[in-house]
Amino acid sequence: MTDLIRILIAPLVWLAAFSAIYGLHGLICGHGIEGAALGLPMQRLLLIMAYIVAVLLQATLLAALYHPRLASTSNFVSFVSHATGWTGLVATGWSLLPVVMTSYCT
Repeated sequence: MTDLIRILIAPLVWLAAFSAIYGLHGLICGHGIEGAALGLPMQRLLLIMAYIVAVLLQATLLAALYHPRLASTSNFVSFVSHATGWTGLVATGWSLLPVVMTSYCT
């Protein structure tokens, strides 16, 4: 893994997750998906599942950045990649939380 990818991967994954989940939100609202599963409306269930997948993906990526096999030889690059990894995880959790916590399609 190159140093540039190591540093930028978490923010780029956050960007992709943010776009995908709010795109899914638009599709759900625009096409009126109906139904229920596990005692929840299908719309809410899809958004919660997408949120969980995004957060788990960021957490897995953060764990991979700490793995010695993927570590950089530069202390600076390691520090910055860990910082951007944590930033990506927090940004994913925080910026996508309204999708889970608020009403949809209102």
